[in-house]
Amino acid sequence: MSKRSVQPLRIAIQWGFLLFMVYLGVRLFLFARHFRTGGMAPFVPRADGVDGFLPIAGLLGVKDWLVNGAINPVHPAAVVLFVTIVAVSLFLKRSFCSWACPVGTLSELLWKRGFVLFKRNVRPPRWFDVALRGIKYLLLLFFLYSILWAMPPAAVSAFIHDDYHKVADVRLLDFFLHLSGIPLVVIVVLIVLSLPVRNPFCRYLCPYGALLGLVSVFSPVKVTREGKACVACGVCTQVCPSYIPVMAKERVMSEECIGCWRCVSHCRAMGALDMKLTGRKIAVNAILFAAFVVLFFVGASVTGRATGNWKTQIPYADYMRLLGP
Repeated sequence: MSKRSVQPLRIAIQWGFLLFMVYLGVRLFLFARHFRTGGMAPFVPRADGVDGFLPIAGLLGVKDWLVNGAINPVHPAAVVLFVTIVAVSLFLKRSFCSWACPVGTLSELLWKRGFVLFKRNVRPPRWFDVALRGIKYLLLLFFLYSILWAMPPAAVSAFIHDDYHKVADVRLLDFFLHLSGIPLVVIVVLIVLSLPVRNPFCRYLCPYGALLGLVSVFSPVKVTREGKACVACGVCTQVCPSYIPVMAKERVMSEECIGCWRCVSHCRAMGALDMKLTGRKIAVNAILFAAFVVLFFVGASVTGRATGNWKTQIPYADYMRLLGP
């Protein structure tokens, strides 16, 4: 498989994940409708993979798991998927952001469309860009401090079993189905900004991406440049969605690297740029990289089901009480 073929493969996987997530959302909508109609609408089983949209529930669940030795039965898949996404970042850079995340998929679609419309993408001045990037780390620090440090284990457990948390997935669905006011304005502004600016939400506001970026620094897989083969054309730097000066690096250590392979696949010099393991001798095969990204998530689902840590144990009666008319 040629390096240029990596991008069509990645985009196909991106959109495969996106369509699957739309399917999960539709299933959740039909599930909630059954209860909101008092059982009149057909019952559609809840797709527990929707817990992947609840990273805060996942973080809460991880703390509860470490304290109590068991994954909670309320949103167990949230814990499994949270750990899986962190593990993907540890082994395969921030590939979740560029291969699986629906926000990343739509944001990439927008900035590429913006490039077609405006013939370029805009990068804020370096000082402003650095300052804006700090926002996502402040948000991450807030969540980590609030949950891992300030929140007592008993409070974490109480919140996990609270009625509000039980239907957090449906509340999130309702949020997007009934957007209005400030949230609607913010989302519209981000969509508009995503045309001239590459991945503004991911780059400046996403605390999840900040966490994954910090973890990915320890990944054994990194973009590696061989100086003797490089022709200094600068294409790798130009195509990087994270504005990393790839051509000036021997090995890309930046937490902003999302493992998208764009720099590698656009490199014009044979052997100048590869995704390599620690030691810089072994190049990673693109198909294997893609396969491992997908297998991590398939494996998470299989493992979660096999260990009884996937399907929520919230009783039917509780859902009827919490969501019913």
